[in-house]
Amino acid sequence: MFGTHFYNQSLRRLTIAFGQIFNNIVVQTKSSTGAVTKRMRVPLAYAPKEKFMTRLEQQANLDKGRTFAITLPRMGFELVGLKYDPNRKLNKLQKTVRVKSSDSTVHNFNYTPVPYDISFNLYSFTATAENGLQIIEQILPYFQPDYTVTINAIPELNIKRDVPIILNNVDYADTYDGGYNTRRAVVYTLSFTAKTYLYGPMSQSKVIRKSQSDIYTDTDTINKAREERIITIPKPESANADDDFGFTTTISFFNDTKNYNPTTGNDE
Repeated sequence: MFGTHFYNQSLRRLTIAFGQIFNNIVVQTKSSTGAVTKRMRVPLAYAPKEKFMTRLEQQANLDKGRTFAITLPRMGFELVGLKYDPNRKLNKLQKTVRVKSSDSTVHNFNYTPVPYDISFNLYSFTATAENGLQIIEQILPYFQPDYTVTINAIPELNIKRDVPIILNNVDYADTYDGGYNTRRAVVYTLSFTAKTYLYGPMSQSKVIRKSQSDIYTDTDTINKAREERIITIPKPESANADDDFGFTTTISFFNDTKNYNPTTGNDE
């Protein structure tokens, strides 16, 4: 178990998918006539809230020589917690199987994934209340209270999962009460929970291409009197191993007194 390295990138893919949801937020300003005078796509980065706030407080002249909008508005997000969800637990022995394209006699498989709730925080930093409201209003209508994204969880097994991302809470803070030389920052914090699954290592095994069942009249001795044999193989034998039909079943009956030895596979 432990010591075998594997990395399915499940959390990485989920984090990227979460960021992509909010990667096209736009704010704009209008003149008194209603004409759009400025339109800006809000930059988005993976960073904690404290990093943005410290930069705003300690580098008040960051936008010196530039337009104010280059610094604000901005958005940031981060993964803040993971929690096991027992309500979504499935049978641990179930497998997801996919035959290798390079070798049809071998298939890759993965056992049932483990359900986890992943917590994310999204932060919106603006210099004015109006820009903050523009950003929030472009997000909230899509969460009622969840928004579902499809993630390619395990590409090798072609496993795709619909992951609901639930909006839990929205917090608001405005640093308007500072001094005249203190930059104002309107901050919205949105808390989300993504209900996803984490997969273990992928394994390989041979594809079953033939099934043989023997029926005996006696189960008390090692050498049992065989009465019937049932053999099932794909039809044709070279058929796609992913196929669930197209099998040939052969049934053989034995009326003699010979005994079948399952150890040697011979009639004695």
